Amino acid sequence: MASPLQDPNTPMRCAGPLSRRGFMQFGLAGLGTLSWPGLLKLRADNAKLPASQRKSIIMVWLPGGQSHIDTYDPKPDASSEYRGPFKTIATKVPGTRFTELLPLNAKIADKFTVLRSMHQTAGGHPAGTMQMFSGDSDTRDKPKPRLPDWMAVAHYLRSREGKRSNPLPNYIGVPAASPEYSSPAYLGDAFAPFAVSDDPSRPSFQVPNIGLEDSAESRRLSDRLALRKSLDRMERAFDRAGELGALDAFEGQAATLLTNPNTRDAFDLAKEPQAVRERYGMNRWGQQLLLARRLVEAGVEIITSSLSGPLCGRVNNWDDHAVNQHQFEALRFRMPTYDRAVSALIEDIYARGLDKRVLVVVTGEFGRTPKISFDRSTGAGDASAPAGTLQPGRDHWPRAFTNIWAGGGIQTGAVVGASDKRGEDVVERPCNASDFLATIYHHLGIDYQKVTLNDLNGRPVHIVDNGRAIPELI
Repeated sequence: MASPLQDPNTPMRCAGPLSRRGFMQFGLAGLGTLSWPGLLKLRADNAKLPASQRKSIIMVWLPGGQSHIDTYDPKPDASSEYRGPFKTIATKVPGTRFTELLPLNAKIADKFTVLRSMHQTAGGHPAGTMQMFSGDSDTRDKPKPRLPDWMAVAHYLRSREGKRSNPLPNYIGVPAASPEYSSPAYLGDAFAPFAVSDDPSRPSFQVPNIGLEDSAESRRLSDRLALRKSLDRMERAFDRAGELGALDAFEGQAATLLTNPNTRDAFDLAKEPQAVRERYGMNRWGQQLLLARRLVEAGVEIITSSLSGPLCGRVNNWDDHAVNQHQFEALRFRMPTYDRAVSALIEDIYARGLDKRVLVVVTGEFGRTPKISFDRSTGAGDASAPAGTLQPGRDHWPRAFTNIWAGGGIQTGAVVGASDKRGEDVVERPCNASDFLATIYHHLGIDYQKVTLNDLNGRPVHIVDNGRAIPELI
């Protein structure tokens, strides 16, 4: 975890992997309120859409930050201390080149748009993630988020629209994206993700608390819940603030997951043809993204999938400081898995007719320093030499980085913006974290310019501050 950073332009080091939150969180919620005009517009807009056309998002999260120069924004004409060892290759889009690490992405480059001009102002993992997830402009690394992340906000707003007929949760993490640096904040834990923490590639993969197989047990559970509701009625009558309403809904959702037999099907990867599973990759990342596709087809509208863990290399994330692991060996180690899984997901979004409804966004909190640094390894492991070995790395770099966008009805096969000849700064079409959030909200049909939520002090807070949806991505 990174230490606090005061100067966002100074590269940072951080030791060790990012941890993950447990399977499910329970707690009081519902303290946020939507402004009345915003609620009316939200309901009106979404009432026009049948359930089969409701907009959804799959966000593929790269915790620690993917190197833009070594992937989607190569700088082959830069000096060796910047460009790295990888050659560039042509893509399906004339004039657009990626590095040789992305052959499958290159073949389908016409199916997504590359944004090469993303930037934000925080150089630490906590603050950088909070900027990208919630728009918090504070560059200091805080122990916990001050603002709710966009996933929880969208989940909250969608829940206000009325009862869903779909028994599945509307926000699922496969697994959740950087849970230590993101949260529902003052909206309450009822709007945290339903988190799938097990590895979907394991033969024994299962998601606890869904679809009881014993019908008699399911009936007994329903009877117990009805009795509890009856006993709670008097206590709830004194809940004048209504803050237990969200907890009721959350518990109701958990009960539905247990008692509805159809909930198992969406998580059952055995229903997929083996050839499809292998196309994604018979590993954790591949099966995570296949599961994300199955869930979005089943009507889940907000899905995150964090590509982390041992497939990244020694430190279990994309934080490729030289002290952590060998930058270029780490990329050689992880990129074939990443390339296969991400390209398969994007291909399927189009092949299965989901591209107008489902937006796929692949990003991390920042990029890596264009200039290569050297330091001594702190330990041996996948993509890292024995302790004391001098090896190359790249540090944190929020001033210019890349993310990719697919589906969502956007015009694809394009490159938006540009960084300079060494990848250090944005020189064309700069886009910040607020623009990133505005684009996501726009896709979901949320009026980010008008919607506010009340914080714990009752003050209305805009869900986007000084941001605009990126025209090329809407």
